[in-house]
Amino acid sequence: MILGVDLGGTNLCMGLVDDGVVVKTASVPSFAPSASMKETLEYMAEHISAMMSPDVERIGIGVPSVVDLKNGIVYEAANIPSWKEVHLKNFLEGRFGVPVSINNDANCYAMGAYGTYPSESKPEVLVTVTLGTGIGIGIVDNGRLVCGASCGAGELGYLDYKDGCLEDYCSRQFFDRHGVKPHEAAAAAVAGDLQSIRLFEEFGHHLGHAVMLLMYAYDPSHIVFGGGIANALPLFRGAMEDYIRERFPFPANFEKLQIDVKTENEIPIIGASLI
Repeated sequence: MILGVDLGGTNLCMGLVDDGVVVKTASVPSFAPSASMKETLEYMAEHISAMMSPDVERIGIGVPSVVDLKNGIVYEAANIPSWKEVHLKNFLEGRFGVPVSINNDANCYAMGAYGTYPSESKPEVLVTVTLGTGIGIGIVDNGRLVCGASCGAGELGYLDYKDGCLEDYCSRQFFDRHGVKPHEAAAAAVAGDLQSIRLFEEFGHHLGHAVMLLMYAYDPSHIVFGGGIANALPLFRGAMEDYIRERFPFPANFEKLQIDVKTENEIPIIGASLI
């Protein structure tokens, strides 16, 4: 039995995974922005403790940050101001006495998403794009997770774009700039509100730029969108694909690209159990 943990910007989600199947889950709100590092660690340990049993052999955790994979040190975690340098592996192994593995949360999602494909149709090169509080990228190349030397591979959201960075335009932050929540805008667009429809078309253009960069960098066979905003793909897919078709110089590559959506809550938990 493995305990998979997904530390997100909104929730701390946990699940017991037995032979690739989640058998028990729990979710609590993530840390308050004002919480100290000690408070956050104790909060995490408290809720992990509630999930522990003698059957748990190890713990896998996905965090919104780059990670020293060997030593389990988390640096500059997104949306957790007190996490500048957290020796999370040492803390949790000392508390629970089982091995702990830590990786970037987008990487965990990528591994979980890869596992949803049948063995006879695994993606050759899978790139996952998580659309949530920020934008997270994960890469699985022929079954191997690509982390980079410092767990920073795929951090596309920090690239300069327009008056900020890509993440400003390809995540919930885009909708925040327009004073609306993504799910509210989606409901309005489905109901026929023209302003909301145009908002998602603009979002699709920005995301199309990000996808095009991913195609240049990784030449994926599959792209999987995850996160809450991915459920609205029908509202922005057309604009995204039009943007790419007008600009990408290798049309045959784009037409072969398989685009999927996978938003099941268990995927990042299963992925965390695999790292």
